[in-house]
Amino acid sequence: MGAPYFAVGEVKSLSVKRRSIHELLLEMADTAFQGRSLGEAYRVLIDMFNDEDNLVFLGLAGSMSTAGMWRIIKWLIEERYVDVVVSTGAVISEDIYEAMGFKYYKTHPCVNDEELLRYKYDRFYDTVANEEDYRKMEKLIQEFIETLPAGKTYSTAEFLHEFGKYLNEKGINSIVAAAYRAKVPVFSPALVDSGYGMGALLAYRRGHRIILDMVRDFYHIVEIGRRASKLSAIYIGGGVPKDYVNLATVAQTLIGEYEEGRHDYYKSLEYVVQFTTDAPQWGGLSGATLEEAVSWGKVSPKAKKKVVYVDATIALPIIAHALVDGGIKRRRPADLSWFFNNPP
Repeated sequence: MGAPYFAVGEVKSLSVKRRSIHELLLEMADTAFQGRSLGEAYRVLIDMFNDEDNLVFLGLAGSMSTAGMWRIIKWLIEERYVDVVVSTGAVISEDIYEAMGFKYYKTHPCVNDEELLRYKYDRFYDTVANEEDYRKMEKLIQEFIETLPAGKTYSTAEFLHEFGKYLNEKGINSIVAAAYRAKVPVFSPALVDSGYGMGALLAYRRGHRIILDMVRDFYHIVEIGRRASKLSAIYIGGGVPKDYVNLATVAQTLIGEYEEGRHDYYKSLEYVVQFTTDAPQWGGLSGATLEEAVSWGKVSPKAKKKVVYVDATIALPIIAHALVDGGIKRRRPADLSWFFNNPP
């Protein structure tokens, strides 16, 4: 008897044998539940990286740097698996803390938080950071801001490119320093919601003020998307970074219709993978399905896409090591040198 018409393939039981992580993930795509989802997401990523005509966004949310994930993110940038990064301020500041030589320490979630306050340790679930050292990271951001021309206007991508250059020259090998070297723009639409906000505030109170123009910021990411042939995305978590990229695709529709007279024009994401622990039934963007995004024109109806409901601290190391094991390289990263040479 053949497979029923509603079947999309055969479930294949995994045997235990010596195999690479790359091989394991490919075979997990023929199992079930979130194991299958992880394997299918890996297959989508391989197709994404093999498509030559493709600009890849990386959206970063959550407390990835305090959880020991920032060097994997930096590696994805250095190896040019991604072309544009959109991040919370936390991810691209709390990596600097460790890059400066400070340490995060493991603790128990049931630790006495009043004692942590007394000893000046800040807790991130099962990890702590020394508050005095954290302030040194914020102070570094303040010192950088005070090197910039007072009153000058930046998009966050321009600001973080300058900061990446500053950190690179100081030998602080962080995410934005790697992005500076790789010519990968980093956007952070909620930048001040982090140590950057504290650093900027301290500089502001000393009379040194710069301007982050968020309309200019959005114009920049939309223009990057407009000049690309095809758009794709990898989302670690959801939140503002996910929607910022999504809205950059919606903007293509508005520009096409209002300025170019192209009715029903869509330039949606063609490949999308999301790793999230948020569920869709609460109505939030972080848990919103990629199928829902089709209704907005954010994701193409024909896109290769997969959501994996998994802690990113599990998925990221497995995916990154599978890429190494399988020898998977990006076929042709997007060339964004025009953005840094002559920003729109």
